[in-house]
Amino acid sequence: MRRGKRPGWMLKIGKERIDILFRMAEDEFQANPQRSHRYTEIARNISKKYRIRMPRKWRRRFCKKCYRFLRPGANCTVRVTGGRVIFRCLECGHIMRLPYTEEKKEKRRNKIESYTNKKGTDEQIPVSTHNKCGESRGERKPY
Repeated sequence: MRRGKRPGWMLKIGKERIDILFRMAEDEFQANPQRSHRYTEIARNISKKYRIRMPRKWRRRFCKKCYRFLRPGANCTVRVTGGRVIFRCLECGHIMRLPYTEEKKEKRRNKIESYTNKKGTDEQIPVSTHNKCGESRGERKPY
């Protein structure tokens, strides 16, 4: 039987719980990896129950096959090749390939903005360099 749409306050609490559980999993991983895997499992179950999309920052932090919490360097490897980020889970061997075109677009956008900001400082340049003939503003030479 269909449950219907959840109220907004319930979804907000669900998102907060997911965030708290992932932060706890991150803190607990060094001391007790099994507990951090359990926190990830609980967060995933909350996401499914309330039909909440997993936040982007946590989406990449668990394996899509074995659902284990991933910490780069400890139980997963991360490589950047050919415009994609490759995560390899060392628990089950699953490989996740994610494009990073958005980061490239953002970097390109920031580069363009910084260029326009540098070029847009006309007030600091003396007025005489802007005129074609090189005269100051109020004076004109008769032709």
